[in-house]
Amino acid sequence: MPKTPNGLSTFSGVFAPVTISMFSALLFLRMGFSAGQLGFVLTVVELFMAYGIILLTVLSLCAVSSNGAVEGGGVYYMISRTLGPEFGGSVGLLFFMANVFSCALYIAGFTEALTNVTGIGDMFGGKFIHCVFVSIIILMLCLLGSDWFARTALLALFLIVLAFCSFLFTIFVRSPSEIRIPFDNTYAYMVPKNATDPASELIVQLNQTITAQYTSFSVSTFTENLMSNFTIDYTTGHKTDFAFMFAIIFSGVTGLMAGANMSGELARPNVSIPRGTLQAVFTTLFTYVFTTFLLCLSCSRKLLQQDYMVMVDISVVPSVLMLGIFAATFFSSMSNLIGASRVLTRFAQDKLFGNLLKPATLEFGSKRNPLISVIISWVGVVFVLMIGAMNRIAKITSILFLLSYMGVNIATLALELTSAPNFRPNFKYFSWHTCALGALSTVIMMLVIDTSISAAAVVMLMLLIMILHYQAPIGSWGSISQALIYHQVRKYLLLLDIRKEHVKFWRPQILLLVNRPATCFSLMDFVNDIKKSGLYVIGHVQRGDMGGCKLSNGGGDLSKQSQQTMDPLQQVFPYWLSLVDYLKLKAFVELTLTDDVRIGIQQLTRLSGLGAMKPNTVILGFHEEKPCEPILSETHLLKELKFSKIGRTEVVEYFTASDFPPNFNSLEGNDISSANSATRLEALEYVQILNDIINLNKNVCVARHFTQFDKEISLKQSSRRFIDVWPSHFFKIAEEGKGNKTPGTGLRWDNSSLFVLQLACILSMSSKWKNTTLRVHICVHSLQDMHCQELQLKSMLEQLRIKAKTVMVPWDHVLQQIEKTTSQTFTFVFIFFYSDLTLSTPQKS
Repeated sequence: MPKTPNGLSTFSGVFAPVTISMFSALLFLRMGFSAGQLGFVLTVVELFMAYGIILLTVLSLCAVSSNGAVEGGGVYYMISRTLGPEFGGSVGLLFFMANVFSCALYIAGFTEALTNVTGIGDMFGGKFIHCVFVSIIILMLCLLGSDWFARTALLALFLIVLAFCSFLFTIFVRSPSEIRIPFDNTYAYMVPKNATDPASELIVQLNQTITAQYTSFSVSTFTENLMSNFTIDYTTGHKTDFAFMFAIIFSGVTGLMAGANMSGELARPNVSIPRGTLQAVFTTLFTYVFTTFLLCLSCSRKLLQQDYMVMVDISVVPSVLMLGIFAATFFSSMSNLIGASRVLTRFAQDKLFGNLLKPATLEFGSKRNPLISVIISWVGVVFVLMIGAMNRIAKITSILFLLSYMGVNIATLALELTSAPNFRPNFKYFSWHTCALGALSTVIMMLVIDTSISAAAVVMLMLLIMILHYQAPIGSWGSISQALIYHQVRKYLLLLDIRKEHVKFWRPQILLLVNRPATCFSLMDFVNDIKKSGLYVIGHVQRGDMGGCKLSNGGGDLSKQSQQTMDPLQQVFPYWLSLVDYLKLKAFVELTLTDDVRIGIQQLTRLSGLGAMKPNTVILGFHEEKPCEPILSETHLLKELKFSKIGRTEVVEYFTASDFPPNFNSLEGNDISSANSATRLEALEYVQILNDIINLNKNVCVARHFTQFDKEISLKQSSRRFIDVWPSHFFKIAEEGKGNKTPGTGLRWDNSSLFVLQLACILSMSSKWKNTTLRVHICVHSLQDMHCQELQLKSMLEQLRIKAKTVMVPWDHVLQQIEKTTSQTFTFVFIFFYSDLTLSTPQKS
């Protein structure tokens, strides 16, 4: 057996398995029946349609398999490592089912041939028991491992070639004769129960001889067999048609993945799979067309339609032909059983369904043969055999394989469309056109074969994708979805023009400056509620410099070894991303490293975001005299995740550590260790930071007391829940006309007040706050102006389309009112607003 030291060669590992699997039961058991039903023209048309789909899929398969290393698992491995676990896992499971169904199909074909030759019929329990006996023999051989499989492949290929040569010999040497129709075709032996009444009930009468003519080479026979003539399929009792026959033909040539299934046993899979598969495809196509031509030229229509074993019955050496049938069907079933077991093993190793398939990971012997996976796959084959007739199994098998081929084409198409730089396959004879055409043709033919079964298979695929999306573990496979998203986001970011911004479509784009997340998780969660589908960036300044961090390469004397400066933020960045995941925030994270906190905040404010998606609002904590206590480990906001690269406990420990960076203390959550107390920001520097943000033309919000705020408790404890807004003029308007004057009123509102109303309105629109009531508090100088100003305020809110209650508070009672309304709550104060893109009052056009 030709075999390289490290694995199987192209011939024994790919060409032989693919060729035998594509001949399977079709060549000797169904080619004559197909020619009799379809005629020569339509048979060739369907063969080219089937092989067109196969060839397009082979081109995609060759591209994927020649792009880097290929391990065990075949098509599932290739698709999952390209499209990610969701799509790859779901298509891989369908491919596993397709192999199981195909194995059962070939066992049914083998048993059909065996019962016809031996004449045992329904003896010893019927065809199902015969099929189970055959499947047990196949199971025993598969348990011996891939080496035995390869040896069997070469022997099977030799027997098939020998049988086909005997068929050619028969065609050229046998003279015209009458061939008896087999007794298992009960439709041919039906006669009226009442001989004098042709319309009476039909019964099977086997004590008669029904024959059909073998004409040898005859032009008239070929003319008779040129066009289609659909009749009854005597194994199922259903009338045939174009779709039914395509399902039979396609199910017989689905073995193109037999070589890919052996990827784990091949010496050079990225070379052997493309080369061996293409050679096998063209070899089998030529053989099928030539066989169809010879059968249509020499056998009558009746003989082709009513005798599945026509090639055996006309043979001058039928025993040799039977050996070829047994070899083709027996080995094809072995190939599919081994292929299914390898896919199942990879499934189990990837833990796509948790520990459910853990036993399937067990491998035995020096060759690491997955015995448990083989046994599980065999059990599936036995269940499929209960379906019965070979032609019934063929329809489902074809649809499952078509879905698998669609996955291969979509995988390659996605890689092409994303222009992934690392997608550089050695195989160059493909394009996105061939991939798209291959995917589209598989979908069309699925619908042609059977719409209901195809729809059920697609629904199953969608359900599996959704299940695996939420259940599959995180793996560093590289998902094509990320490449597709990147490709589209980059394109649309370029189309998003900051010069086309308009007040009508303004939304908050927030940069939240965070010192210690352990003390401001409530604020982080609160800001997530007010972003209103806008940009949300969490910014953090870590004190330090690049020069203080060295990464040594190699060992030995430090003075002699090379040292490489590394960025410490690369090590901590994953913890911040995990924190965002655990808090269920839809936010980005931006970190910067500098010795000066003020400079770091300037960097974050200037550079956060991308293109037109840049923050227009900066939120930071109040400058407290005393540090806040970290309570991150106690919060219910930190959710549990089923799959995460960094565990919840590890994230909590990192952010609550006493030496947590940075060493500055200005923002919300400003507690630090005593060792770092000397680095706290002074009030002057804090105010300078506020001034810098204002000068950078950003809205500034200062938040306070969020460490005392529990959103879940606050929104559940009381049936009457309010969002209180206190618009105030923090800075007097220098010139008359500055600010926004409500039409028909004497009220003037500066931008800060309108901004407060806008954010409050957005907050009340979010899902968790939608049952709250918005209240706007206005301080009045005297009771005499209260009624007039309240009417003016209501008029303004109506024009702004903000549903809110109005509360007029005399200045004398402001302090009592604040103490009353903020008891056990929080204060969210907006210091300043500076932007033209703000909430506007409606104007007449």
